[in-house]
Amino acid sequence: MLAKANRITSADDYRVIVRRGAKVAGAHTVSYVRSRESGTDARFGFIVSKKVGGAVRRNLVRRRLKAACHEVLGDGFGGVDIVVRALPSAAAADWEALRSEVIGACSDRRVRDRVKGG
Repeated sequence: MLAKANRITSADDYRVIVRRGAKVAGAHTVSYVRSRESGTDARFGFIVSKKVGGAVRRNLVRRRLKAACHEVLGDGFGGVDIVVRALPSAAAADWEALRSEVIGACSDRRVRDRVKGG
């Protein structure tokens, strides 16, 4: 589970990150990344719409995405806000596919450039 300091909770924050952040697309997710002050913790937000499936399926996808983001935090990742939007294909994706997309989005060159302030 992500700590409160690592979660995006404000609708305004979601809006700014999605509109102004760098976009990293995958087969099952689209991630939006926006840099923050250096030395701050990374924050994550999740958008899993009804297009993904019913409540049980959406919650399963959201829990898998949160677990993958928790792994990224363990690697010392910080100074960035990331919103992960699950696409409808995420409903059929297994854990490893979602995990690799989140880790890939966090290690993408554009993300590293945003963290460095570039």
